[in-house]
Amino acid sequence: MRIGLDFLMLNNQKLDTCVANNFKNLKVSFLFLPFSLLLVIALYLFFKGAFSFESYANVQKELFLYLNSLLSKFPNLQLNITELGDVVIFLPFLTVLIVYTPKFWESLLTSLVVSSIFTNLLKRIFAVPRPAAMFDHDSFVILGDTLSGNTSLPSGHSIATFTITTTIFFAFMPQKKTLKVGWFFFVFLIGLIIVSSRVGVGAHYPFDVLIGSIIGYISAIVGVYISKKYNFWAWLTHKKYYPITLCLFSICAFALINKILETNLIVFYFSLVSLLITTFIITYIYVKKKY
Repeated sequence: MRIGLDFLMLNNQKLDTCVANNFKNLKVSFLFLPFSLLLVIALYLFFKGAFSFESYANVQKELFLYLNSLLSKFPNLQLNITELGDVVIFLPFLTVLIVYTPKFWESLLTSLVVSSIFTNLLKRIFAVPRPAAMFDHDSFVILGDTLSGNTSLPSGHSIATFTITTTIFFAFMPQKKTLKVGWFFFVFLIGLIIVSSRVGVGAHYPFDVLIGSIIGYISAIVGVYISKKYNFWAWLTHKKYYPITLCLFSICAFALINKILETNLIVFYFSLVSLLITTFIITYIYVKKKY
């Protein structure tokens, strides 16, 4: 085990440099497509007269009911997948990268702050009622908690998911052009599977998810640009501050244990195990450095 960890530590600098170089290649022009898509969606809703709560819900009612009916046929799968839209569940799978590519985490944290601002601001601005507040509960399937507040647009889980997956996409972009297409489809397919579960559990309309995903993509790019100019999180990934990182891991672990006790979904176990593995690695590195 010790030899394996030492070998990995020798190679982490190369991976971190690769991630940093990929982020340098990020262009402002990458924002053109997502903003264009948001404009197209806005024009579609405008011409459909769907700028009121009721019309917004009705214009996508058939699609919502169809997707909800289709996806909810696999309730346990949907409940597990949708939890990955929660950063407390998703991030532990990536914590090991704090050791092997700090640059990735520095950009990711900044992107998540940006996405959090977008999420809270836009939900307050639009204040769209959830499907459970607009449709008869007998007309569609609700899995998990029944959400009926005015926080439907945009989907926060979708924003968080695509903030993370977009950061992963650009950070670990292959150098070979032939691999880039496959990498694109692989990463964003995972993102689409996760966000579609929000419709499957009856928590969001399709447009909530689509708009949230686009905003998550934008958040990731904006976060990477900010991180390149203002490195707020370098201290968190520095070995000297690993005890603070371990304290944060402990808080996250307690949150996961609490979720296991409440809901007992298998995704919580996988997330917790990932977090514990990283905790062991970081503890090993810190103790070795100190002594």
